[in-house]
Amino acid sequence: MADHEPSSALEIRELATVAQVFEASAVLGEVWGGDRSGMPPNLLRALAHAGNYAVGLYDGDTMVGASVAFFAAPAARSMHSHITGVLPGLQSQGLGRLIKQHQRGWAFARDVGHITWTFDPLVSRNAHFNFRVLGVRATEYLVNQYGPMDDGVNRGDESDRIMVSWALAAPPVPTPTGDRVVATVEVPHDIAALRDESPSDAAAWRIRVREAVLGHLADGLVIGGFDDERGYLFIRP
Repeated sequence: MADHEPSSALEIRELATVAQVFEASAVLGEVWGGDRSGMPPNLLRALAHAGNYAVGLYDGDTMVGASVAFFAAPAARSMHSHITGVLPGLQSQGLGRLIKQHQRGWAFARDVGHITWTFDPLVSRNAHFNFRVLGVRATEYLVNQYGPMDDGVNRGDESDRIMVSWALAAPPVPTPTGDRVVATVEVPHDIAALRDESPSDAAAWRIRVREAVLGHLADGLVIGGFDDERGYLFIRP
C-alpha cells in the first residue's frame, strides 16, 4: 500500500463477525510481511468470542489496522497486548497511538490496571513510542522469547523482547534527567533497513544490545527510558 493520509472517517470497531476476524488476520499478516500465522483467524475468533480485546481500525469501510489483547490472571488486574499493527502505508501517522488510547479506555472500563506487551529492543521507533509517547515502564528483558519466527519482519533473527507495563491510572513515566542516567545502550536507527542491507550487521547488533542490556541489569540498573540518539537510558532504581 502506498503512503497516504488517513481520512476523517477513522473508527475502531470490535471484531464481532467471522468476516471481520478473517479481515483482521489478513491485515496483520500484511503488516508482518505476508505471514498470517502470527494471528490465525480461528485463534482470533476464539479470543474475541471469549471477551478479550480484539478490534479493527477502519478508514471508512476498509480495515487498516488491528489489535488483539487478552486478560491475565484475575488477581493481576492486567491485560497483555499481544499484537497491534497498522498497514505500512499508514504507519507513523499517529494511528498506533489512537489504537493504544482506545485499548486503554476499553481496559479501564473493565477494571484493568495495567497493560503489558513486548517489543523488539532493536526497533527504535517502537522504543520511542513506548517510552517517550506512552511513558511505559520496562519490566523484563526476554532472550529469544518466541524462538524462531517465520514472518517477513523477524525471519532469520532471534526474538529478543523487552516487556513493558503501562499503568493506566498513573501519569506517564518521565524520561530520566541527565544526572540520573548512569549508562546507555545504543540501537540502530533503522533495523528493518539494516536487515535487508546487511543481515550479518543486524545479527551483530542483536548480540551487542543483548549483552549490554543484560550486563547493566545484572549490575542492578534498570531501563529508565529511551533517547533517540543515545538509545536506552539506564538508571539506579
